[in-house]
Amino acid sequence: MLVRKNRWLIALSAVGIHISIGSVYAWSNFTAPLKEMFGWSDSEVALTFSIAILFLGLSAAFLGHFVEKYGPKKAGLLAAVFFGIGMTGAGFAVDMESKSLLYLFYGALGGIGLGVGYIAPVSTLVKWFPDRRGLATGLAIMGFGFAAAIASPVMNSLIHSVGVANTFYILGVSYFIIMVLSSLYLEKPEEDWLPEGFKEKIASGKAKATLDLSQLTANQAVKTKRFWYLWFMLFINVTCGIAILAVAKPLAMESIGIDMATAAALVGAIGIFNGLGRIGWASLSDYIGRPNTYTAFFVLQMVIFFFLPQVSIQWLFMGMLIVVYTCYGGGFASIPAYIGDLFGTKQLGAIHGYILTAWAAAGLAGPLFAAWIKDTTGSYAGSLTFFSGLFVLALVISLLIRADINKLKSQKVINQDSVKKAG
Repeated sequence: MLVRKNRWLIALSAVGIHISIGSVYAWSNFTAPLKEMFGWSDSEVALTFSIAILFLGLSAAFLGHFVEKYGPKKAGLLAAVFFGIGMTGAGFAVDMESKSLLYLFYGALGGIGLGVGYIAPVSTLVKWFPDRRGLATGLAIMGFGFAAAIASPVMNSLIHSVGVANTFYILGVSYFIIMVLSSLYLEKPEEDWLPEGFKEKIASGKAKATLDLSQLTANQAVKTKRFWYLWFMLFINVTCGIAILAVAKPLAMESIGIDMATAAALVGAIGIFNGLGRIGWASLSDYIGRPNTYTAFFVLQMVIFFFLPQVSIQWLFMGMLIVVYTCYGGGFASIPAYIGDLFGTKQLGAIHGYILTAWAAAGLAGPLFAAWIKDTTGSYAGSLTFFSGLFVLALVISLLIRADINKLKSQKVINQDSVKKAG
């Protein structure tokens, strides 16, 4: 007898994986200790994080097909192996006092674990929650956003009590166990599965049926305009958001004159709202639609980035930054559901992997551009104005994708009418 799994426990398993790999956002906890131990520069230590994010994007793109072929359980276990080896290997690299080994283990191998672990549970959740796609993916990706807030105090405590190398060993083994246990529960639902009572709700008009515009493979999807519209929308949202994330503390000190401790507290608050934005916006997208959600992101940020350099009132400045970070997190969380709407669930994991190359590109472009503007002009204001212009472009793209969606819907109606007439 087939025992059907609980979809909410599937969601919890996804959160377990994402909370583990999301600890990469707490990498800055290792910066000062590594500099002190080995005399490495800030850029040498930061390069470890950059390599990890680069490999996240690359592995998500190249191993998306692995997720679809072998399923979420095997993909999750593969992620656990790579991420576990990456973390424990980082401890070995510290013991060996080797920067190259740190780049190899934490950066490259850990980064591969990040990429596979990120997409493995998300594509599965979309299939388990046809009635609440946004909520489901928002839950998992919220875990990635909150992970730094959970991991940071643990890392700091371990570093001071057992040292840097042992911290990597302990975290590596711990995350490996959490990821393995989480992965073992992951499973795709049966073909055409629907939640209990969902058909009745559709029949009574209390719920809408999930009507994907198409069912495409990843290789078919990349040949469409709407794939590239999605790619550029995510790229712009992440480029601008990650640039401000990288300079939030000095930007606040420069703009509203707050001290370093207050600025650090603001950065912590931003992290919390980054996580809340993931679940909040993704859940809202189930009700207002993904196109409206992305248009809202760009309208809000276009205005905020334009006026932010002129704002000197502390509460208003902080409020505007918080809105930006809910949009930043919401963009990540809403994209898998948007992919499902446009391309179906046939190869959602692989398509999601391709789309995430926008994250890898943005992770390099955003912070570098903000730093270059600061070095050139002596202020971050110029980069904010430029980013406001980028959001105008993103807004235009969000309108273009609507036109493409409407055209596709019309074609679908024509095809259905033709089938009815032929029948």
